Amino acid sequence: MSEVVQKSKLAKVAAGSMGNLTTEQKNEALLLMADALVTESAAIIAANAKDLQRGRELGTSASLLDRLMLNESRIAAIAEGLRQIVELPDPVGDTLETFDRPNGLRIHKIRVPLGVIGIIYEARPNVTVDAAGLCLKTGNAVVLRGGSAALHSNEKIVEVLHGALERSAIPADALQLILNADRSSVDEMLKLNGLIDVLIPRGGHSLIQNVVNNASVPVIETGAGVCHTFIDESADLEMAIRIAINAKAQRPSVCNSMETLLVHEAFAEKHLPAIAEAFRAAHVELRGDSGALALVPSMNEAVDSDWGTEYGDYILAVKVVSGLDEALDHIRMYGTMHSECIVTENAANAERFLQEVDAAAVYHNASTRFTDGFEFGFGAEIGISTQKLHARGPMGLPALTSTKYRVYGSGQIRE
Repeated sequence: MSEVVQKSKLAKVAAGSMGNLTTEQKNEALLLMADALVTESAAIIAANAKDLQRGRELGTSASLLDRLMLNESRIAAIAEGLRQIVELPDPVGDTLETFDRPNGLRIHKIRVPLGVIGIIYEARPNVTVDAAGLCLKTGNAVVLRGGSAALHSNEKIVEVLHGALERSAIPADALQLILNADRSSVDEMLKLNGLIDVLIPRGGHSLIQNVVNNASVPVIETGAGVCHTFIDESADLEMAIRIAINAKAQRPSVCNSMETLLVHEAFAEKHLPAIAEAFRAAHVELRGDSGALALVPSMNEAVDSDWGTEYGDYILAVKVVSGLDEALDHIRMYGTMHSECIVTENAANAERFLQEVDAAAVYHNASTRFTDGFEFGFGAEIGISTQKLHARGPMGLPALTSTKYRVYGSGQIRE
């Protein structure tokens, strides 16, 4: 029996008892997990150092190493994320609807756990804790398969969390980590119908598409983020620069960072050099189309592939557009339905942008970096869904539940 099957079976058994746990029992377990992370932070950092060293030897980029790196403050923040989940309402057992039928049947629609959630992700060990906390709070068991880049970090983190769970009412088997870093372990998870109830991929475009295209287990698609900011003709310059710099440079490695800046031609003629200078000061490489290059010749020339690339780095594609129509067309062509922003003082243009752009989150005069579970008040998120079924946008606790109809009768039979 493979590791994937063995651990998924353990999770399936554990999931059978998870629905009986009280909110208090689940919260107590999460607090124990948070405390254990802080207490064992030195051991986690030591394990993380092995991953960082391997990453440097393999030539991993600075932005990816940043995603991978753990220190005391980051571990404390991850632990605080678990404590914040404790403070959030438990959706399991909520009655969403009740109604009576003419034949006397009483029907209640309630929230229930999904069951066993499989999560496939890459080089961010904080996802290990976020996923565990959200899944366990909602009464789900979870099978985690992280990337090889964070293998030592994830193994130590799960070891620490298991130690905490053994002192709680939650069975430790409800949290499983696949240690086999070969792609075959991912391929196996994609076909584990009957053991895994839903898969959630988190990572780059190729990982997500592999899961979406090859899984027979149901998938909640979390999208790659080719996010845009469109600076309209009427935009306030200071606001536009502040939003654009934040959207790109505040943390370029994450999926809600901006990858393409679209600038109205009239605004660009007046202000693109100043915008470019602000990005240079933020150490961002600019790749411009012909219109941008004409105004700022020091930019690198963009190629066709730049418009659809999620850089995850200090690189930004810049395009000068004739107006809102061209901006909308460009986003329709290259956007990934994640997060899109318009900076404008024109209320009609803002409303049209918000209405017509097909994305999980659309912004008027605010950075795309806010597409995040914490910023939306959901607590730590399991991912940002870019699909349209079940859940969309930052996925907090309710997105990790399904529904069940409880039907109460007094002997009714169907004629």
